[in-house]
Amino acid sequence: MHERSSVAELAAILRGGLNRYSPGEKLPSSRALVERHRVSPVTVSRALAELTAEGLVVTRPGAGAFRAEARPRARPVDTSWQEIALSAEAADDHTPRGVDASGVLATLAAPAPGVIELNGGYLHPGLQPERALAAALARAGRRPGAWGRPPMEGVTELRAWFAREIGGPGGTLAESDVLVTAGGQSALTAALRALAPPGAPVLVESPTYPGMLAAARASGLRPVPVPMDADGVRTDLLAEAFRASGARLFVCQPLFQNPTGTVLAAGRRAEVLRIARAAGAFVVEDDFARRLVHEDAPPLPPTLIADDPDGTVVHVCSLTKATSPSLRVGALAAHGPVLDRLRAIQVVDSFFVPRPLQEAALELVGSPAWSRHLRSISGKLAVRRDALATALRKHFGGTEPSGAGPGVQVVPPGGYHFWLRLPDGTDEAALAGAALRAGVAVAPGRPYFAAEPPAPHLRLTFASAAGTAELVEGARRLRAAYEEVAGDG
Repeated sequence: MHERSSVAELAAILRGGLNRYSPGEKLPSSRALVERHRVSPVTVSRALAELTAEGLVVTRPGAGAFRAEARPRARPVDTSWQEIALSAEAADDHTPRGVDASGVLATLAAPAPGVIELNGGYLHPGLQPERALAAALARAGRRPGAWGRPPMEGVTELRAWFAREIGGPGGTLAESDVLVTAGGQSALTAALRALAPPGAPVLVESPTYPGMLAAARASGLRPVPVPMDADGVRTDLLAEAFRASGARLFVCQPLFQNPTGTVLAAGRRAEVLRIARAAGAFVVEDDFARRLVHEDAPPLPPTLIADDPDGTVVHVCSLTKATSPSLRVGALAAHGPVLDRLRAIQVVDSFFVPRPLQEAALELVGSPAWSRHLRSISGKLAVRRDALATALRKHFGGTEPSGAGPGVQVVPPGGYHFWLRLPDGTDEAALAGAALRAGVAVAPGRPYFAAEPPAPHLRLTFASAAGTAELVEGARRLRAAYEEVAGDG
């Protein structure tokens, strides 16, 4: 049995049996628990540590584990006043302070046992480079000064590596153009706060990443949607949106866009930059999935910032998606005075990214294991993509590039998700609930829109499931849930 599940099961057994012991009474010894439950001493130690953290057990070195004394009942707290305090707005404050994080939480919450995860935002543990990460962390811990205070902008060697990766062969970026951040979400939030004042409009792709919408609203910004098609954001409507809104900021994902999977067409790349420059606006380029390219993909276009001679683009990227949710190391890149403002926002928010984590990231990307890992997930993601695409076509219809009918609109050559168009009239929230009851977790499309959605959708991921068999079974369960909802409707 997997060690993690063994620990959880033993902790549950011990938790359920605590009532047999009086407060302060000694529990069976670790050796007795090993023999009784046929588990390893490590499993026993970790299970007892879980109960200790919950306040149910007290351990005494050399004496053993004891049932904790009963804790006094918490005094009831009346928090009803907070409803008024959290809702009260100043007379000139037209931006609501409440933030809907449901779209983000849907991709972060761990599913219950037996539920197939088609809504996750990270690689399955079987795809993560766990051995390479452990080795990199161990080497990093032995580096001289690894636990000292890092430069505020980030470790110099890591900034230089990001500059080469982002700027490409042309060398358009220097180490001095890069800030190391605590992951992509932190970088995105810093960019939004630095580039637009509270109450200002910010142009966003429609649909787009819910975490960006939540970050914008948490910063007091007003997201203004710009529709997309199979070639990415519609530049004719982008120009009109700048004129109508007066916005000075556009946030986009040119590569394997979340959730549609589209790649910004070559002819539109230069047009986006031209339109933004004409409006005196910045473009935030969220390049979250470049390291998740599939093995059968054509050559990738360079980053937008690599083709930007005027400092229009602020680039955001991260190592997290291609490694582990806990390797929260990313980068912000920009030219000009805007970098000083980005640095100031980051310093105020978090001081700096912990040096051991930066050193571990540097050890990882500098090792032979890094390129092997990227090649490995490139092939495995392509296999998973094809398996889920075939299953979805079987159960929900063929690809519809026009977006006019149900089915998968784009089969991307990178990333980890599909954008499933549902038949008109489908209650996507009811479908997501029915799917969960059927044993598959999916993400409703509504949180991906800044305004009213034009049609019902689901976002489905193929990186967080255990393998192709789970993906095929997940599509079957989703179809069963759809028939249940359609029958009720």
